Amino acid sequence: MTQSVVVQVGQCGNQIGCRFWNLVLREHANVNKKGIYDEALSNFFRNVDTRYSDGHGINLSKGLIRTLKARAVLIDMEEGVVNELLQGPLRDVFDSKQLISDVSGSGNNWAVGYKQYGNQYRDQILNILRKTAEHCDSLQCFFLIHSMGGGTGSGLGTYVLSLLEDEFPEVYRFVTAVYPSAEDDVITSPYNSVLAMKELTEHADCVLPIENQSLVDIVNKINQMTCTGKMASTIKLQSTLISSQTEVKRQEKPFDAMNNIVANLLLNLTSSSRFEGSLNMDLNEITMNLVPFPRLHYLVSSLTPLYTLADVNIPTRRLDQMFTDAFSKDHQLMHADPKRNLYLACALMVRGNVLISDLRRNIERLKPSLQFVSWNQEGWKTSLCSIPPVGHTHSLLALANNTCVKSTFTDLKDRFVKLYKKKAHIHHYLHIDGMEQSCFTEATDSLTSLIEEYNQLDATKGQIINNVPRLSIAM
Repeated sequence: MTQSVVVQVGQCGNQIGCRFWNLVLREHANVNKKGIYDEALSNFFRNVDTRYSDGHGINLSKGLIRTLKARAVLIDMEEGVVNELLQGPLRDVFDSKQLISDVSGSGNNWAVGYKQYGNQYRDQILNILRKTAEHCDSLQCFFLIHSMGGGTGSGLGTYVLSLLEDEFPEVYRFVTAVYPSAEDDVITSPYNSVLAMKELTEHADCVLPIENQSLVDIVNKINQMTCTGKMASTIKLQSTLISSQTEVKRQEKPFDAMNNIVANLLLNLTSSSRFEGSLNMDLNEITMNLVPFPRLHYLVSSLTPLYTLADVNIPTRRLDQMFTDAFSKDHQLMHADPKRNLYLACALMVRGNVLISDLRRNIERLKPSLQFVSWNQEGWKTSLCSIPPVGHTHSLLALANNTCVKSTFTDLKDRFVKLYKKKAHIHHYLHIDGMEQSCFTEATDSLTSLIEEYNQLDATKGQIINNVPRLSIAM
């Protein structure tokens, strides 16, 4: 069994990470009734006997669960969120040896995160990454979680990404990156996002872009359903969609609910790595089958159901409707329209009691409405994991490599250009050692080139290659 390490950077990254670790523990507790440390748990957790005086404990490869320690690295240049983690209900899952923090933050400045803190904490970050990797028998993947709009997540997050490529070139690098909305209150977020995009394009194996506005819209939709009584839906008292104090103010900024959706994405993405199934999909198969060109590794994700752990009492969707939902814009974690654009490939990761025949039948039903590139008309990758999410009979995560992502990138570039034309706020970046104006032009050139690659593929839409010459073999 392989292992994965979660690297959560910045406020957003650590808040999503907190939700992920909470949900993954609850999911395993629902399945693992005997308290035995098994291969499923070993994917993201070490089993440590802490009864020894040296304070480090001893790793146990089997037997009863003693103390579970997350395979995680927590990085933030402000202490608030990580201190909450270490003092909250998950405190025993982490320890200070997994944590790197500062007090002043990055001031919403990519250059501070990447150039200043990156150089300052490089050795310390590498040391923790190496120690975490040493605890793994077969390290397969790093999951990097961060935001794009702030300074620490975008700057230090992408710096860590480049370190991972240099230090662990054979280990896959999956990035979950939260993109700011157009109305983001961080005025420099277009700079930070475009500068970070260059690093993601060059150093990640696979990126799952998540739009902040999409998360807001999804949570608002669920709240609206509960308020209107549509589909007899209600929110449970302990739901992640409401605060423990049931304050109306918390529902206006439902960060817990938004982060819960992203954590749910990661739960489904890793389900085949953690549980058995009739058609499991390894993480390396995602990159092998969904990324035909190295730079075009941005995948549009859609989820059904969008909530998890029975937080919302909405009747289970019929199986066929679940597949239809997965290709609906309402269930995507970014604003885009894949059906009007071109699919390079698509993966369907199903959980629960679903038959392979059901999976194939729904693919055949949906295929006529989806346009695939002419050279990959059968570009589907599927998996079936037998263990459904808690509180549901089945779920589906769809990952699409689709040219529709260019609309998000184009909007981001436009917001960047609007600021950069006036050279607004540039001086905040240029006073950081190692930061030059060429960094901005190189980043925009990289993004422009990426958009153009998607445009070139889109230009082939509707083209069908007929009468492909076959290889002639001399007899």
